[in-house]
Amino acid sequence: MRVGEGVHELTIGQLAERSGVAVSALRFYESKGLIRSRRTSGNQRRYPRDTLRRVAFIRVSQRVGIPLSTIREALANLPDERTPTRRDWRHLSESWRSELDSRIEQLVRLRDTLTECIGCGCLSLGPCKLVNPGDQLGGDGAGPRTLLIESPDKADCSPSACAAEPDAVEKAAGKAGERTADPADEVQGACGVAR
Repeated sequence: MRVGEGVHELTIGQLAERSGVAVSALRFYESKGLIRSRRTSGNQRRYPRDTLRRVAFIRVSQRVGIPLSTIREALANLPDERTPTRRDWRHLSESWRSELDSRIEQLVRLRDTLTECIGCGCLSLGPCKLVNPGDQLGGDGAGPRTLLIESPDKADCSPSACAAEPDAVEKAAGKAGERTADPADEVQGACGVAR
């Protein structure tokens, strides 16, 4: 669906069609204070056109694992009384830069080292016994010690610093403790959880 240049407000159906987000999700976003609408005399929602950009921002942020509460805090810094300018969006981008860089670094490390010892204590891969004999890395703390990257402003791997929630990672990785046919592929327990 294409929205013409002269259109300044969208119905919820138009917003849903153009943004690719379900009407129910838009209502949810509005109930959580992520987007706003005005009501017509017939009690129908009308969204400012710039809501399309906010919804796109919400979708992409959620896709990379940023919690809605963090997204709401970021959007709260944008002006409500006018359409956010490029400067407003740049300020929001700069405020997220270190967290996004940390998430990117964490994802790259996960991609590049998951077939090696990650210091989780499973000792199930050949390299684990060399890199982490007797789970010595466990003395440094919980979780996959060689995989964790501390956020610049956090000393631990908290939900806001990690790219994924544990349940989502476990679902993607398969059932914890499940054995595969190839021992080299075998990772048991919570090894796939980047927390």
